[in-house]
Amino acid sequence: MNRAFQFLGKQIASYLAQEIFIKGSAPPSNPLHLQTTLRPGDVLLVEGNTRVSTAIKYLTQSTWSHAALYVGSHLADMGGNPNHCLVEADTLRGVISSDLERYSKMHTRICRPAKIKSEECRAITSYAIEKIGNQYDLRNIFDLARYLFPTPPIPTRFRRRLLSLGSGDPSQAICSTLIAQAFESIHYPILADADRSRLEQAKDSYGQPQIFPTKHHSLFTPRDFDVSPYFQIVKPTIESGFDFHQLEWIDTQQ
Repeated sequence: MNRAFQFLGKQIASYLAQEIFIKGSAPPSNPLHLQTTLRPGDVLLVEGNTRVSTAIKYLTQSTWSHAALYVGSHLADMGGNPNHCLVEADTLRGVISSDLERYSKMHTRICRPAKIKSEECRAITSYAIEKIGNQYDLRNIFDLARYLFPTPPIPTRFRRRLLSLGSGDPSQAICSTLIAQAFESIHYPILADADRSRLEQAKDSYGQPQIFPTKHHSLFTPRDFDVSPYFQIVKPTIESGFDFHQLEWIDTQQ
């Protein structure tokens, strides 16, 4: 029975991982600009083009359906593929390393944690690298499939919770969980639990909370890194020296 279950899970995972035509909300990021801008510890958000991307975008009501952690040369330092610089959780292959070329034709966004020391950055990337080889619990594939056939009218307030409802280990249900756990390992915040933060009103002299009400890592989604007040949005085009004075405009009204 378990073998049949695994086989069916892999078949569904293969179907959900297939690429489909999805018009991106913005042009693809320049891979050369990405390469020169990214730093170890950065979170790379991706507007995916697979069937599973559709489910994640719907459930999170966001542009971003996937997240990868940029580890740079830290991967090679730990004996990994020297040509790879990302660690991510893949629906079919589990936790893997990959290169930037994989997302050269996709719209991406860089989210950079603030004021992280070099040793803390190394701890984050090492945590993720050590997870390479871990597999998805395929029972969670059924959870994502439920929301594709057909797409149900689920109220917005319930969508995030549905992502954590797995038959097995819910922490494997979505790619951003791995990254959330990596930052959690050094107690770096992503987003506070809104319900708990309303209850914990203790503040310091600057009006900042003294107690950070954490949220379970299985509830984090790619969107959370984008809206987090603790991550800076870094745009490679600007970082690479964009100057609008150098643009040549074409008059399309003629």
